[in-house]
Amino acid sequence: MNIIETKNLTKEYNGTLSVNNLNISIEEGQIYGFLGPNGAGKTTSIRMILGLIKPTKGSVSVFGYDQNKKNRTDILKNVGALIENAASYPHLTAYENLKIMSTLTNSSKSDIDEVLKIVRLNDVKNKMVKEFSLGMRQRLGIAMAILRKPKLLILDEPTNGLDPSGIHEIRELIKEIPKLYGSTVLISSHLLSEIDQIATHVGIITKGSLVYQGTIEELRSKGHEKIKIRTDNMNGTINILNQKEIFHNVQDGYIEIGGLNDGKMGQVIEDIVFKGIKVYRIEEEKTSLEDIFLNLTGKENSL
Repeated sequence: MNIIETKNLTKEYNGTLSVNNLNISIEEGQIYGFLGPNGAGKTTSIRMILGLIKPTKGSVSVFGYDQNKKNRTDILKNVGALIENAASYPHLTAYENLKIMSTLTNSSKSDIDEVLKIVRLNDVKNKMVKEFSLGMRQRLGIAMAILRKPKLLILDEPTNGLDPSGIHEIRELIKEIPKLYGSTVLISSHLLSEIDQIATHVGIITKGSLVYQGTIEELRSKGHEKIKIRTDNMNGTINILNQKEIFHNVQDGYIEIGGLNDGKMGQVIEDIVFKGIKVYRIEEEKTSLEDIFLNLTGKENSL
């Protein structure tokens, strides 16, 4: 079952496309990483999915229901969301903030205690939020989002501005929530390394358009492998490759060969050695996820 599905979802502001014909599908149980550079249209897309803003055209369905005025309240009863920075009352304690939220979600005191333990804020639950670090405030925001035990959890850039320790805490927390509640998770980020460590599936958006959707492993397969070799007779090695019409490139003292399976590569090495050429070094190099991302979104979008 698709928990979220968008069809040609588009948002235009003053003649400028923010989101352009977005078609994403997120199945139950997935941790879906919504990845793209800053300004790519991630937050606008999420706001349309939640029904916070109306699309210029296209449609959104959540839990199989159209996201519209009629269905929005019923849909949101099963959704927890943290959009950008966590919203809380700084002059109140963590517990008091969750107590206020519980009146909206019909949650019990035991539910509050449970989420405080999950986000590891139980020991500071009586501390005022204004005294919290950014990471602690983000964890409180996630606690408020999961208080209703949502079928769908949406997190928009939850690690923004955090130090490495805070990022690690949030990452481990996000991975834990689906196991506890069976929630489907949509998490947006501009950090490829974070999505790689959290997500089961990924959608990549740039300039408002989706350029990739699939599993992380399928994304890796879009790259290519190449073999780098160094010999005591580079010219002789190049002559052998030319005779075999094997495409190659010379870079930094190595000959780079791509597109050969193990059997064909083994035969090439045998032929080189048979000609009396010594092979000093053989290295395998795979395209990094970052290079694949840059190829999909444009070289200017370095992460």
